[in-house]
Amino acid sequence: MLDLSGIVGDSIVDGPGIRTTVFSQGCPHHCPGCHNPETWEFGCGTPMEEERILDIVRANPLCRGVTFSGGEPFAQAEGFAKLARLLKARGYEVASYTGYTFEQLLRGTPAQRELLEAIDILIDGPFLLEEKSLEVPFRGSCNQRILDVPQSLAAGRAVETAQKRWLGEY
Repeated sequence: MLDLSGIVGDSIVDGPGIRTTVFSQGCPHHCPGCHNPETWEFGCGTPMEEERILDIVRANPLCRGVTFSGGEPFAQAEGFAKLARLLKARGYEVASYTGYTFEQLLRGTPAQRELLEAIDILIDGPFLLEEKSLEVPFRGSCNQRILDVPQSLAAGRAVETAQKRWLGEY
């Protein structure tokens, strides 16, 4: 069961193509300038079963990707890992935003590692107001990276994606 602040279908700003974005409720980072400060408080969202979220995603035949946003999805890593596995089993690309870095998550909890292993793309790092940019696709600040998670896990270090669609090159 996940605690959500909302679900947005038909998103074109949280990754390439038409995606569904699942917003977690609760965030420990509290980044100055965050565009979702209403998601910071823990325990006040809408509880939703992972299977119900899958049904919502599957109801949109145009959606081929799902993005986890926040709040902080890695604060609910066990539930988001379950959801990611359900989505991947049905052919969806799964991406996640996080205020943690990949390196921090590698040293994180077993559930955080499980979520990493279940996703394709990670947009990592806190939002930094002093590095805010509208020029970096799918990110809020220049310090954030778009990582190919399977390649990063295999290499044991962060590997930025080479997928042109994630880099804004179509």
